[in-house]
Amino acid sequence: MTFTSRPHDLLWLSNPDALLNIQEAWVASQWHTGLPVVVRRDVNENADIPVGVRGIKREQRAAGWVKAETVSRVVTPEMLADRERLLHSPFVSQPPVQAAILLTTFAWPWHWGITGSTGYALATEIPVLHAESDLDLIIRAPLPLTHDELCQWQAQVEKLPCRADTQVETPFGAFALNEWLREGRVLLKTASGPQLTATPWHREPS
Repeated sequence: MTFTSRPHDLLWLSNPDALLNIQEAWVASQWHTGLPVVVRRDVNENADIPVGVRGIKREQRAAGWVKAETVSRVVTPEMLADRERLLHSPFVSQPPVQAAILLTTFAWPWHWGITGSTGYALATEIPVLHAESDLDLIIRAPLPLTHDELCQWQAQVEKLPCRADTQVETPFGAFALNEWLREGRVLLKTASGPQLTATPWHREPS
């Protein structure tokens, strides 16, 4: 399977041995190929895909790597924000899903998606959501977005029936929207580590 993975994509793997360099012992008993792993930010010399594994407990998170050829299925955050998918989810009555449905009623000028525990629940139908769950969102922004555009999104997010946080993805990394609107500079998450910047759509000279 040939594809370009992006952080927060959910990947299903073709065999149990596809996970590489996993250190945590609980993964062997809890993870199987029926469960996705999530793409994270990192890089190695083999050009493997960096992934994270979720365990049963909230604190159980493991980092590993996979080869692109072992990926059998991909679900992106944008796919999880599809209105029909949300309306037919077994978790449609949960506040984070209701919140996401509200966001689909607007014609946003960008692609956006759902990540975190809400995204995982929507993709797997595993009941990891509860009434107090947050809604984690991502905006794909290959080109700079204006302050006014992002303020319009944030104004709607603040009206949602649950706590919601938005990450904005640029070609160089991702940043927290509320931090950008508040400070005008952000800690940009990149594959090589966090970088403090006032220009998240431009690579700063090192």
